[in-house]
Amino acid sequence: MANLYLVRHGNASTTWELSDVDPGLSELGRAQAEARAEQLAGKGPLTLLSSPLRRARETAAALERRWKTAATVEPRIGEIQTPEIAPEHRKEWLKTILQHRWRELGEPLERWRSEVLQALMGITHDTVVFSHFVAINVAVGYALGHDRVTSFRPANCSCSLLEVQGKDFRIVELGAEQETGIL
Repeated sequence: MANLYLVRHGNASTTWELSDVDPGLSELGRAQAEARAEQLAGKGPLTLLSSPLRRARETAAALERRWKTAATVEPRIGEIQTPEIAPEHRKEWLKTILQHRWRELGEPLERWRSEVLQALMGITHDTVVFSHFVAINVAVGYALGHDRVTSFRPANCSCSLLEVQGKDFRIVELGAEQETGIL
């Protein structure tokens, strides 16, 4: 059994739907990352796993410095894959997606969900995972035994703890929630 500390990235410097598709952290996001790293510091050093996106990598950096270790970048725990649509339509697309069930969304998104789960199921020791709203919801929804895209609304830099053993996921504690501006 492994404890997975699922950390949503800190507040981004800009919104992804209209401008930069890979923004880094804002000043607030950097402060959130430092605070989360301080809270997790006594649990490790543990293995660190990060989405390849800047906001997740920059969130992980605060704990990397404390533990003097590097996070492994895992593309399968990155942000949900958006179709090729104009940037100004991304927010509306995501708003629609978040209100559905995975089985209603078609093969590409079901495959993405499966890849997130495979990445997490492959973890065999305690790990801090830096990821995104929807990817964290994939794990939580699976643990709850349903296929809703949105199970809860993890706040920036919130930390949810799941126990994972193979295909068995159990929620120990969900992190803080916040409104997203999308739901």
